Order: sequence, then structure tokens, then C-alpha cells
Amino acid sequence: MTEPYVTLNIKNNVGYIEFFHPNRNSMPSVVLTKLKEAIEAAGEHTEIHVLVLQSGGDRTFCAGASFNEVMAVSNAEEGKTFFSGFANVINAMRTCPKLIIGRVQGKTVGGGVGLAAATDYCLATKFASIRLSELSIGIGPFVIEPAVTRKIGLAAMSQMTIDAETFFSAEWAKEKGLYADVFETTKALDEAVTELAEKLSSYNPEALKQMKSVFWNGTQNWGLLLTERAEISGALVLSEFTKSTLKRFR
Repeated sequence: MTEPYVTLNIKNNVGYIEFFHPNRNSMPSVVLTKLKEAIEAAGEHTEIHVLVLQSGGDRTFCAGASFNEVMAVSNAEEGKTFFSGFANVINAMRTCPKLIIGRVQGKTVGGGVGLAAATDYCLATKFASIRLSELSIGIGPFVIEPAVTRKIGLAAMSQMTIDAETFFSAEWAKEKGLYADVFETTKALDEAVTELAEKLSSYNPEALKQMKSVFWNGTQNWGLLLTERAEISGALVLSEFTKSTLKRFR
């Protein structure tokens, strides 16, 4: 696999949305836009009762934002637009009327942690460690903070944010509530995801829809909130500190 993609496949009333980018599933704007559109389309598809969000490849679920695209940001408006990419995907997941199961097969960083947190139920392998590295490069996990804090609590979110160079284990993420369960192998993960998704897809679709609404009650302001957070990151990424740090990580 050498070309980025976002696909939607349907099997037994389950919609499988898969995203991929050859650079460790780091996400440029075009992939984030396609992912948002796929989630919105799946939410309206009558044949789909439940969604699974997954990524291609074996090693990394999502490495966060594309460093190359971040480095190309030249003004605050471009920065806001870029960081709105993850905001738009999280809001699409939040407002999607279908329950979303996350399948996290490997490490996830930054915005990828936000995607995992925005699922309604997330399963992972023991290799799915997580990190919020944003402070170490001169910005912060502003856009994804509401989703991550909602799932694991402010104390755990703060710990990850401040300890920005540490990968926290999949078991730690399970203890904090990000993952519902952790499996030894990707094969075992896939079996569990399929079993759960197909079981849920046999339930009353209207009950699933109403339950999803209950889960996300109190987040109605996120459309504006996440855009405001994107604006903060968009301004910070223009600093000399961040620009020089990103060059070292490139």
C-alpha cells in the first residue's frame, strides 16, 4: 500500500470505514476531509446499523497530523483550517447517528488518540500504546482535548499532555477507559470487533440511535468549541519554537 485512501465497505449491516496513509497513517487535510465525508455518508446509509473505524497497515493506528503539512502553514487562517481537520472528523463522529466501534491495532499519537476517544466503544491490541506529544513540539492537544477528557478524565488527560514524550501502554489506556478491552493479537482483535459489531447490528436501530444521542448529551457546543481550539493551534504553529522543532522531527 503506497497511496492514501479512505474506504467504506458494508457487510452484515456493519459499515467498515478504513483510512490509510503510507507515512504511519499521519493525516493530511485531504485524508481527514475524506474521512469526515465517509462518516457522514455512513450515518445516512440505511443498510448500515453500526460503524467500525479502523486504519490500514499493521504497526500504527494513526500518527496524528501530517508534519509536512503543518510545516507548510504560513498564516493563522491556514493553521486554523488545517487543525479544523481533526475537529471536523470528531464532530462527524459525535453527530453520526450510528454507534462507532474503534479498532486500534497499533500505536496512536496526537489526533489519533482523539479519534479513538471519539468512538463509542474502542477495542485494541496490546501494541496500541498512546502518546500526546503536542506540547513537546510547541503546540498542544487543544482540538482533541474535549474528546479525550470526556473518555479518560481530566487527570489522565493532564498526565499524558504534560508527560508529552512518553508512550502510555495499551493496558494503561484500558485502565483509564479509552479501551474497553485489549487483545494479544490483531487476529483476536478483529474477531472481537466483528462479533461485537454484528451483534449490535441485530439490535433495534432506533434504540441504538437514541442511545448514541444519550452518550453524547452535553456536547452540543463542540461545533464551535473545536473550531476555537483549532484557531489556538493554528496560531501557535506559526511560532519560531514550533517551526524549528518540527524541522528536527521531520
